[in-house]
Amino acid sequence: MVLVLGVSAGAGGAHAMLTHSDQPHLPPIDHCEVPRRAGGGVEESVFEAIHQMMGAAGARDELVSGTAVTCRCPLHADAIRAGAGARRLTIVEEPLAQLRYLRFTGQLPDSGSVILYDLGSSGLTITHADCRTDTILSSRRSTVLGGDGYDALLRWRLARDGVLTDKPTSRRHREELSDARVVTAIDTDTGDRAVLTRSDLTELFSAGIHHSASFVRQLIDETGVRPEAMVLLGGCTRSPSIRSELAELVDLPIIYDPEPDLVSARGAVLLATDRRGGDLRMPRVRAGAPLVPPTVDRRKLIAAVAVTVALGATIAGLLATGKGSPRPESGTERTPAEIVAPTPMSSG
Repeated sequence: MVLVLGVSAGAGGAHAMLTHSDQPHLPPIDHCEVPRRAGGGVEESVFEAIHQMMGAAGARDELVSGTAVTCRCPLHADAIRAGAGARRLTIVEEPLAQLRYLRFTGQLPDSGSVILYDLGSSGLTITHADCRTDTILSSRRSTVLGGDGYDALLRWRLARDGVLTDKPTSRRHREELSDARVVTAIDTDTGDRAVLTRSDLTELFSAGIHHSASFVRQLIDETGVRPEAMVLLGGCTRSPSIRSELAELVDLPIIYDPEPDLVSARGAVLLATDRRGGDLRMPRVRAGAPLVPPTVDRRKLIAAVAVTVALGATIAGLLATGKGSPRPESGTERTPAEIVAPTPMSSG
């Protein structure tokens, strides 16, 4: 069997998996996650991940026949292409890899369209895609909603209870609550403890999840096409609380892969097998020429804007409150929360 390498690149780093071309759905032969270094480019973590997986293949005395890297935006693709040098890579638009793997596993509808709801560490990307033609009908991204922002809210909550944690620790607690219902956070300096539950996470993340649901509805209104289902992707959707709340808020069937953060890399494996080198991009509906005339309700748009303003005000209020949170008296000051300021939502 042919050994191939799939890599998903994002603002937070890179996931890579080494597997046989016909077994992307099975546990990989080897895999790694390389966080993006502060100040480093996205290509840095991608090529480090590739280096590690090539080493793993060499240790097995096997040759990697193809490598594909998924990218969310053209800037990332350009950076990876420029740094590839003599390496032969297939650079794939991320939603295309996601659709490819979902189709391979039989989770994708044969016709109609789906919403790809990708909630990762650095933000939320929502893509409305046609299942038959792999065409992007519309897409939006927000850096207000994402794992980093949720981790910041979690650190603020713990600081309010007198427990200061760093970013990796708050992320670990959030991920632990995907499996456990209760975790205990400990301040390593003072020994103080605080109990966190899934209900606490639901309370902290509720405003953002409600906002993202209005975001989905706005996207559907813009295209005028009702999707067959919504696919939950990205590591944050491992949280049962987030999944259940989205299922209640969005009136669509939910598709959820057990490893939502690896769907892109698994799709890259399939595309690395199909093609050697070059770029794979998705066609888009031409601006101003939707498939059907959109029926955008102005009241819904105004409501969505109001939610955005309210969410931004909430985060700003948390930031102001966080400035008054307790600090250790040891002289080593740690910031209990890093709140991401809201940014305008851009298309594409």
